Amino acid sequence: MPDVRTHRSRSTRPHDYDAPDTAAAFRRIAALPDGPERSALRQEVVCAWMPMAVRLARRFRHRGETFEDLKQVAQLGLVKAVSRFDPSLGTAFPSFAIPTIVGEVKRHFRDDLWGVHVPRRVQELRGRVRFAGSECASLGGHEPSVPEIAAYTGLTEEEVRLGQGALESFTALSLDAMPGCSADSHPLTDTLGGMEPGFDQVINREALRPLLRALPERDRQILYMRFFCEMTQARIGLQLGVSQMHVSRLITLICARLHDQARGRTARRGLEQSRRETAAAEQERSVLIHERDSARAQTAQAERDNKAPAGPVDRPRHKDHWFRHRAAH
Repeated sequence: MPDVRTHRSRSTRPHDYDAPDTAAAFRRIAALPDGPERSALRQEVVCAWMPMAVRLARRFRHRGETFEDLKQVAQLGLVKAVSRFDPSLGTAFPSFAIPTIVGEVKRHFRDDLWGVHVPRRVQELRGRVRFAGSECASLGGHEPSVPEIAAYTGLTEEEVRLGQGALESFTALSLDAMPGCSADSHPLTDTLGGMEPGFDQVINREALRPLLRALPERDRQILYMRFFCEMTQARIGLQLGVSQMHVSRLITLICARLHDQARGRTARRGLEQSRRETAAAEQERSVLIHERDSARAQTAQAERDNKAPAGPVDRPRHKDHWFRHRAAH
């Protein structure tokens, strides 16, 4: 089995400690057929280049992912690079492996770490806007505005705003988080809305609208003065020339009638729907029965035709034709 040696010469090139000499091993892997020997040799090569994968993973620290997970992703990219590398092309392995490993880590950030799904184009805008914002801030000494970022990147202001909107979409805050550092901060759960009670009022109002239009003029006038003008019952009685007790009884009777009509209307609507469904089911059943009877009749007719004599008998249907038929014979 070839010797996989790590090259440790005194060179001025950086990262020589993680650049082993595996050229012979790669040629041996390419010559071997699939099997245990090739898999074992490939595993040795992966272990020899593992420090390079760790070094590349270290570039992406402090970006919202643990270093252990980054190392695993980089090592997965290394395994893919070793499996796909072809030494016959004359390319050095690091030139092929480094883009593969870095691309695997970047793909991990792009596809697996977003709290919400963001399109690829918006992710690219986010990266350009974030880089331009830091560059403009370092050059100008202040937080850049949208027009400044747009002028620096060549993007439109709408694209800059779209990228800025995705800056906070990478990780999601917990609902129990306390935004801000002041003593008056409250968890995000306190900002969640509840059921809007006005929705029920809208439904009730729309249900009563046709019923109110159908009321007699006097009843509509009483309800209008009481609930819209907020007049007292005594004042309504003075307007109508009746007592306050009579106005109270009228209001009670009108409201009870509207309540019963509204409930009855809902019940009638449900009853009509049930009747329509029953009628549709009965119609479908009738069609099925008719098709079944037609099929039975056709089957019976076919059986009778099979039992009939071979020579058909010519029997005139009209009486005169029958006499003429007898005379001819």
